[in-house]
Amino acid sequence: MLSVTVTRTLHSQRFGQDSAIFVAPGRVNLIGEHTDYAEGFVMPAAIDFATLAAICPDDTSVAIYSANFDDQITYPLDSLPGKASHHWSDYPLGVVSVLREAGVEIPGFSLTLNGDVPLGAGLSSSASVEVASMVAILSLTSATFTPPEVAKLCQRAENHFVGASTGIMDQFIACCGAEDHALLLDCRSLEYRLAPIPPHLSIVIANSMVKHSHAGGEYNIRRSEVEEGTKLLRSHRPEIKMLRDATVDDLKRWGHEMRPEVLKRCRHIITENERTVAAADALQAGDLKTLGQLMYAAHASYRDDFEASCPEADILVDLAAKETGCIGARLTGGGFGGCTVNLVENAQAEAFSSHLREGYREATGIAADIYLCHASAGAHQI
Repeated sequence: MLSVTVTRTLHSQRFGQDSAIFVAPGRVNLIGEHTDYAEGFVMPAAIDFATLAAICPDDTSVAIYSANFDDQITYPLDSLPGKASHHWSDYPLGVVSVLREAGVEIPGFSLTLNGDVPLGAGLSSSASVEVASMVAILSLTSATFTPPEVAKLCQRAENHFVGASTGIMDQFIACCGAEDHALLLDCRSLEYRLAPIPPHLSIVIANSMVKHSHAGGEYNIRRSEVEEGTKLLRSHRPEIKMLRDATVDDLKRWGHEMRPEVLKRCRHIITENERTVAAADALQAGDLKTLGQLMYAAHASYRDDFEASCPEADILVDLAAKETGCIGARLTGGGFGGCTVNLVENAQAEAFSSHLREGYREATGIAADIYLCHASAGAHQI
């Protein structure tokens, strides 16, 4: 965890005032991939990598300093930018923009952001920055929003100001996460329930160092295939609004009418929704054996049916499965690279990480970044 004292000192040295400090975590998704835009289920956990936001009031301007980039932007309060500029400041400025759209009167302020969520690792550094900025800025106003409302506003900032087409999961877990718990989220209703992660388990995140290829179009292709399958099933059962409404039996009845790859994509999402709810139930019951089986099955489905894994991620999961103390492992995030998530007994976590790093380097020649985490609380004031 970043030092609160260091962040407060950075702020006071730069802006000459004491500050209030807020924190918002990054996240890892334990299970439930590409189910969000089918209005299905996801089960992320907030992690103890986070963004700290130090804030104090200012009379006439908005000044935002990023300790990570060692860069500051300053605007008169009445001349804030109305669109993104492809700069790190788009995220906090997007928050200001959506709050104003929501009718919140924003005063001048000075804000220092300092984060340790690894960039480019799929651990949602952007949502962490958005949520930390929003709860800090809201502290200077009379507005009150519930944590789910803050999550929706931050998602709007990312979708409409930054211009990234993300679902609600990242912002939601940053707002509503709980220490030592995962969160099962229904992406349709935004109803959720917490599922306890036993305190003797660590979350170990292994970065394959293979970059996501969303820009290459694979992600959009998968989404269009899912929509194609959903449309066909809807033609037989009009009550299927999104793929979360369909069942495996529907695929057995009408899957032969789909292109083979479309059938596989739909099968992944339908079965992944089932696995995600079952994983929350397993955590609730303390059934770690079933939880592990569901994680491995989720990876196999992601690899074989959704075809969104990569050889390096498969190697990481195979290596993890052979290690003492590993409950389960799978590729997490949007796919085509990125990180695996592993649930590991605390007593074996250090040895697990060392063996995984060594085995992966031997198999691929790549030095993986590995992070030991625990499930943490959502955004709050320190």
